[in-house]
Amino acid sequence: MSVEPLPLTSTPKTITAANDMKRNHGHARNPGLALDLSKVEDIRVNFSALERRAATLPGRRSVKKDYQAAWLLKALSCIDLTTLSGDDTPGRVQRLCAKAKQPVRQDLLDAMGFDRPLHTGAVCVYHDMVETAVKSLEGSDIPVAAVSTGFPHGLSPLPQKLAEIKASVAAGAKEIDIVITRHHVLLAEWNALYDEVSAYREACGESRIKTILATGELATMRNVAKASMVCMMAGADFIKTSTGKETSNATLPVTLAMVRMIREYQEATGFKVGYKPAGGISKAKDALVYQALMKDELGHDWLQPDLFRFGASSLLGDIERQLEHHVTGHYSSGNRHPIG
Repeated sequence: MSVEPLPLTSTPKTITAANDMKRNHGHARNPGLALDLSKVEDIRVNFSALERRAATLPGRRSVKKDYQAAWLLKALSCIDLTTLSGDDTPGRVQRLCAKAKQPVRQDLLDAMGFDRPLHTGAVCVYHDMVETAVKSLEGSDIPVAAVSTGFPHGLSPLPQKLAEIKASVAAGAKEIDIVITRHHVLLAEWNALYDEVSAYREACGESRIKTILATGELATMRNVAKASMVCMMAGADFIKTSTGKETSNATLPVTLAMVRMIREYQEATGFKVGYKPAGGISKAKDALVYQALMKDELGHDWLQPDLFRFGASSLLGDIERQLEHHVTGHYSSGNRHPIG
């Protein structure tokens, strides 16, 4: 699975990239590139090799005791704590934000001797709850992420999608999780996908854009890889697996296909793009596997929340439960670790 180097001078977008490092921990925000269909069509995926590699991952890395606790605390800092239910209320979002600011009970942190600031990577909500979340997170540096563009189906008219993005940015959302139009991928309409994501990126302004591919609905792993590359060419800050509403969400083979496109893109352009697996990651042991994969495939930078996020909420509860076991030697019931 390879991509030839992409020309850094192919678009005026790259001219200002050097001025866009302040919000990204020292790396320039991906400015996007001109769409090169020849590069997209050259992408190949060896699905059997991905499956074999994914099957070995759970047994390749095993961390125990203090080391495991440290990795789990890092995982907490990379969670987009999320509530996307039809019955969301301001009170639920306020409680979720309180948990984002204090994701682990203080007595557990004290017992582990952990005295650094700790919070989740973001709080993710529907547009109607953006203002509530922003107000609840005042005084912290936790960004609010809003799902947009007709989430989760992505079939609203384009002007409505752009208006959704602009409204959430105006309300204070610093990150926008958009969903692509799946039929652009299924019909190989790469120009249309590129134009769509470029328009979303422009509407986001300074807010970061996470492009949700809905990988479970893209039919083939090759489609997943191609869609990942096109979204990055269009200026995506993150590529994300799923809305969490599909029947198939984040998997290790899908993750490998996507992060290897991220690696190809970085090697060709010098720009780093983030990755967000979402849906189906609810156990601490799964978080450890994904972290090991990111470190092996992309390096230490992709263990930081500016380049890696888990789209999850129940994951936080299981991690806190594992940390209590680390401290006390006993597992507690889930109701001792409420989320929101």
